[in-house]
Amino acid sequence: MALNDNLGTESAGIESTGAEPPGAETAGAEPQRPTALVTGAGRQAGIAAGIARKLAADGWDLVLNHWQEYDARMPWGVQPDDVEQLAAELEAIGAKVVSLPADFQDPDAVERLMAEVSAQAGTVHGMVLSHAESVDSGVLDTTLESFERHFAVNTRASWQLVAAFARQAGPDGGAIVALTSDHTAFNLPYGASKGALDRIVIAAARELGPLGISANVLNPGPVDTGWMSPEVRTEVIRRQPGGRLGTPADVAGTVAFLLSREGRWVSGQLIKADGGFSA
Repeated sequence: MALNDNLGTESAGIESTGAEPPGAETAGAEPQRPTALVTGAGRQAGIAAGIARKLAADGWDLVLNHWQEYDARMPWGVQPDDVEQLAAELEAIGAKVVSLPADFQDPDAVERLMAEVSAQAGTVHGMVLSHAESVDSGVLDTTLESFERHFAVNTRASWQLVAAFARQAGPDGGAIVALTSDHTAFNLPYGASKGALDRIVIAAARELGPLGISANVLNPGPVDTGWMSPEVRTEVIRRQPGGRLGTPADVAGTVAFLLSREGRWVSGQLIKADGGFSA
């Protein structure tokens, strides 16, 4: 698996479910589109891209964070035009889109990113943490460098983003959704750093609730965005009750609900939206 993108297959035919984004209703005035920050949106095939498509269809403007230097380290490599093509696709749906790179290994990256978000997009009403460092290794072969990189990107930066989101939130609060995983053996630094992320987000639900902010963790299960070998793909399909792989569109619908006004009552939960894979 992999960094700055929790991975997924292409998602076509995204439609609005009618869940109302916050700020959509305004009496006697032009409806205002709320803004969502989606991290890890550097690949058209990724889960983050599928989520961005769904949110755009539901009436959100978007800030897309990406870091393609990560993809350059991964087997799928960089698709140089993906960021621009995704932004153009979302703009065609009607969304305003800002694309901003950030290397979350850098402790100062979040502060710089959020300053740019504020300058270019104003207040953010929803945030989806879909970035991830994920390089397989186990207890005996994980290097200190890899361990620290996973925790910097997946845990520390996510905590910084949650705190920064809360500090800039308006009087109506907002909603946070973080993508997680239950990987453990032979994917130790990824799984451990995601486990720590879970605790941060659940703590945020309690601590930030008085500010009108909901926070949830979502485990999408295995979604093939380019990281599965043919053998892994066959085994995952065999284990899926529905007999198919999940897609970014499958994940996006749940995320969109959690960010919507109707979804705000759900908070502090670790939700599995994996097609029954974990059942």
